[in-house]
Amino acid sequence: MLVSGVRNVSYAQDMAIVRTRLQWVLFVLFFVLLAVLPVILPSRFMVSLILIGISIVALHGLNLVTGYAGQISLGHAAFMAVGAFSSAYFVVQLHWPFWVALPLAGVVAAVVGMIFGVPSLRIKGFYLALATLAAHFVIIFVINRLPQIGGALGQLVPRPAFGGLVINDDVKYYYMVVSVAVIMTFFAKNLVRTNIGRALVAVRDSDLAAEVMGVDVFRYKVLAFGLSAFYAGIAGALLAFYMGMANTQYHQLNDAIWYLGMLVVGGLGTTMGPIFGAIFFQIIQEFVTFLGPAIHSSFPFVVPEVSSGLSLIVWALIVLLFLIFEPRGFSHRWEIFKAYYRLHPYAY
Repeated sequence: MLVSGVRNVSYAQDMAIVRTRLQWVLFVLFFVLLAVLPVILPSRFMVSLILIGISIVALHGLNLVTGYAGQISLGHAAFMAVGAFSSAYFVVQLHWPFWVALPLAGVVAAVVGMIFGVPSLRIKGFYLALATLAAHFVIIFVINRLPQIGGALGQLVPRPAFGGLVINDDVKYYYMVVSVAVIMTFFAKNLVRTNIGRALVAVRDSDLAAEVMGVDVFRYKVLAFGLSAFYAGIAGALLAFYMGMANTQYHQLNDAIWYLGMLVVGGLGTTMGPIFGAIFFQIIQEFVTFLGPAIHSSFPFVVPEVSSGLSLIVWALIVLLFLIFEPRGFSHRWEIFKAYYRLHPYAY
């Protein structure tokens, strides 16, 4: 849908992501905002911004397999662990540069994801969720018992470097994470507009109908798991090098469930869903971090463990409310807002 009075006169314009002059202006302003955020925000927010960027990358992957292909995955955190330990092994043991280890970590995770995606041909829904749940525990079990890559104790990693530039502070790491997140977002945006994206949606809506139309259901289901795990591997590598260690403690089952919750709140099957979900989740985390000590000081009978678990309670309640009142998430509200503007003055 275009703004009133604007029309496409070529196929190139019809396929363009940024179409109008106003969109180009907003596009440039958005990147300017990303560039100046470390300057205008207090330094304590840099951690949140970095985690948002890493979460966006991970959520784009989960969105491909769950939002577009319709395959529920509870193994996303484990695929991130594969990427984390793979990148650590490449850099620490093989002494490869970080910029080589980062994409290779995604490739290794993609291979593992495709292996565990094979059962999706025979099972779906609740049973597929259980299969990916089992995959999570299998992967974590194997990693913990491989001392060559760090095992249960984890693997310390150095600061990433690009040539002579060492990413040795949060501001530099923020710019690196944002750059990766932007690239991966545009890749996801364009991927879902290709034949692959349309095939994934067809499989999601009805795998039987998709097969009748000539879509290789097995191929695209496995491909969806591979692409999802590739994104997870990249995100896991970024998280490992930010934390300074690849450790399975950073990739627990509850993290996979939280990622699903973020995707529901942001909006399944949309490019903006992972962005909205990651940002909103981090805002809630900051709010609860501020609110928890205040609750404990105001009500001394509330033990600290209760206030620390407040984030779980609040986030679970938010996800539940979205499932009931807005199952299509923030991205649907965003589309409604854009449609209202584009239909002006006939927005009614």
